[in-house]
Amino acid sequence: MEENKKGRLVVLSGPAGAGKGKVLEVLFSKRRDYKYSVSATTRNPRFGEKDGVNYFFITMEQFEKDIQAGNMLEYAEYCNNYYGTPKKYVDQQIEAGINVVLEIEVIGAMQIKKKYPSAVLIFLTPPDFKTLEERLRGRATESEEVIRNRLMRARDEIILASKYDYIITNYDNKENKAADDIISVVRAHRLRAIEQEDLSEKILKSI
Repeated sequence: MEENKKGRLVVLSGPAGAGKGKVLEVLFSKRRDYKYSVSATTRNPRFGEKDGVNYFFITMEQFEKDIQAGNMLEYAEYCNNYYGTPKKYVDQQIEAGINVVLEIEVIGAMQIKKKYPSAVLIFLTPPDFKTLEERLRGRATESEEVIRNRLMRARDEIILASKYDYIITNYDNKENKAADDIISVVRAHRLRAIEQEDLSEKILKSI
């Protein structure tokens, strides 16, 4: 497969309330060549969950072996279970021409960038902090303490937005536009000169 026909690893970050879930829902409904990354976990499957669809369910021993072997792009331990992104799965999807979307926090995104220099890092942000707070409070599912903690964390995350390749603003009821913006920046990323370093050489050889 030609390099420009391969998929890309798309890393999407943003504070709680930025609307990542809704934007990705629209994106996946628009394009079949975008797929959400399937994570691996050591926890037991819940009712209705399928291996390879919701998660890759593996043992604690296997997960730790994969960590040591460098087979996890990123991972974290939560409630005595591991969660992580299998490198092999991502590589296979990319080779098949699928753009794999990994929704992850800022620190993890910077780690991914080191392992995948060609990854497209996108930061999704609300238009302003007032909108962010209104969205969080509008959920009516979290306590005041949780909301305040999320807002404090959002400030720290937004400060690091400039470290990403692209920043996309998700306005209220404009998830469709934000999804289109993701498609546009991934396409633009493919056309960067650094992504086509050998193009001039190929053209000259064809003379």
